[in-house]
Amino acid sequence: MGMDKVVESAAQAVADIPDGAVLAVGGFGLCGIPSTLIGALAEAGTSGLRVVSNNCGVDDWGLGLLLRAGRIVRMTSSYVGENKEFARRYLSGELEVELTPQGTLAERLRAGGAGIPAFYTPAGVGTQVEEGGLPWRHDPYGGVAVASPPKEVREFGGRRHLLEEAITADFGLVRAAVADRHGNCVFHAAARNFNPLCAMAGRVTVVEAERVVEAGELPPDAVHLPGVYVDRVVAVDTSLDKRIERRTVRPARGDVAGVAEATTARAARTADTARTVTEEN
Repeated sequence: MGMDKVVESAAQAVADIPDGAVLAVGGFGLCGIPSTLIGALAEAGTSGLRVVSNNCGVDDWGLGLLLRAGRIVRMTSSYVGENKEFARRYLSGELEVELTPQGTLAERLRAGGAGIPAFYTPAGVGTQVEEGGLPWRHDPYGGVAVASPPKEVREFGGRRHLLEEAITADFGLVRAAVADRHGNCVFHAAARNFNPLCAMAGRVTVVEAERVVEAGELPPDAVHLPGVYVDRVVAVDTSLDKRIERRTVRPARGDVAGVAEATTARAARTADTARTVTEEN
């Protein structure tokens, strides 16, 4: 392929991802997820996937599309609370789930990309993360079919730490705001999240970019992810909607009634809290 890593379509970019592949997928909630590549995988019918991602999308978007179709058999995540189908499959034994502290997950991916096989961290000490026994997969009757193993513990500076193994993946799937033809990437604001880490951890990394520019157009100091970690780049349709998990807005500036209502409700909550504290004392 040479230095020009641009491919024509998302379908072409994911065509060689086999059944049973391990995927590191960027994004946080629905922010910065490679939705076009996920859609192409769904169209391709690829199944038996073992996915490492902070979460699993929602029921009808992101990785939730692959989950609903029964294409994902294992998730390594830190937060899964926005997906009812995820909970159903996990509790019924259809899905294996390894829950990992969020910072630990990020560092496991970074370590994998940096060639560091394992590291010690204080996160999880004194919990079931250390002791083992967390249900990774249930049986059909609600029992535990597969449980997490205990972690190796070592003391540094008088403090106990757990040994965590690095994560590498067969493929990394990433969303960028801008990429050049050599694979150098720039992410927009919070969409940076897990994307660089998943790119580093993938043996083959595919980037979907909202804008593709010629090599040399990106100032070196602006690059968030060097092209050495990227194997393929595909331009995506920017007219597609970017979904929001939970839309929270303030009343419009001109909405006096709305502001007054919110102020009254806030005052009532404050009064209730003060009354409760007074009664308890």
